[in-house]
Amino acid sequence: MQQQFAHLSDPHLTTLEKVGYGQLMSKRLLGYISWRRKRRHEHSPEVLAALSRDLVDYQCEQLIVTGDLTHIGLPDEFHQALAWLQALGSPQQVALVPGNHDATVKAPRQSTLSLWDDYLASDENSTGQVFPSLRIRGQLAFIGLSSACPSPPLMACGTLDKQQLDRLPEMLRSAREQGLFRIVYVHHSPIPGTEKWRKRMTNAKALQAIIKTHGAELMLHGHGHRGYSREIETLWGSVPVLAVPSASALGLYGADVAHYNRFAVEKTAVGWQLEVQSRGYSIETGEFSAQQNQTLQLARV
Repeated sequence: MQQQFAHLSDPHLTTLEKVGYGQLMSKRLLGYISWRRKRRHEHSPEVLAALSRDLVDYQCEQLIVTGDLTHIGLPDEFHQALAWLQALGSPQQVALVPGNHDATVKAPRQSTLSLWDDYLASDENSTGQVFPSLRIRGQLAFIGLSSACPSPPLMACGTLDKQQLDRLPEMLRSAREQGLFRIVYVHHSPIPGTEKWRKRMTNAKALQAIIKTHGAELMLHGHGHRGYSREIETLWGSVPVLAVPSASALGLYGADVAHYNRFAVEKTAVGWQLEVQSRGYSIETGEFSAQQNQTLQLARV
């Protein structure tokens, strides 16, 4: 039985037009200046509207969103993003992890991330610990990690806290023993060296060590506003690591034009077959369309 899901990232969908300078007495001021100079031109609501149209008839088990819905993490931005999420799909259909822009500075959770709790949540959350999140859809196990945390000015790095690193191995082991296809998704790149030092995941090596020991079938991330693929070799077989660009980008400043990925998974006699379709935005047509297709055979021991 084939199952489908999709991944997008970094929509940066909010507007800062009505922000007062009293709200910018922190690192947020630098983010606001960046938005004023570049980001408001690069991240287009018309592109996001085209993406929504492209998803209308696409039947999938989950839509994964890997963070950076906001620009500087203001409470009003979280309200704007919640309205966008609700238009995109129900909390059962859309699975979310935050990004570094969503945690620009330390802020009260009740006025920020808690607004997205239904989209961040696991199927069951008896421990009160949000991450790693776990959603099981048929033969698919979606495991969400949060690398979002405040960082110093001019830094955009992320970190997985100890609780997530401690809980992840058992979650991966249990899903493997159930014969599930494990999708691990996070905002920052899990592979050291793929991003600039100031944009890295500070403990990517610790995450890699867990994946190498316990395995996974697929890892997804955003953050760099570029689409590319890498691999992690594990004791259980190779794990593709796929990044997508910003879902709203026009590509005006050297980053990739908006893309997102669709996936189809099917069990095989020796492991899994993974079909990947990259869908990109065309400035000429104003719509998304298929750009590249590939089929990966994932052998599992």
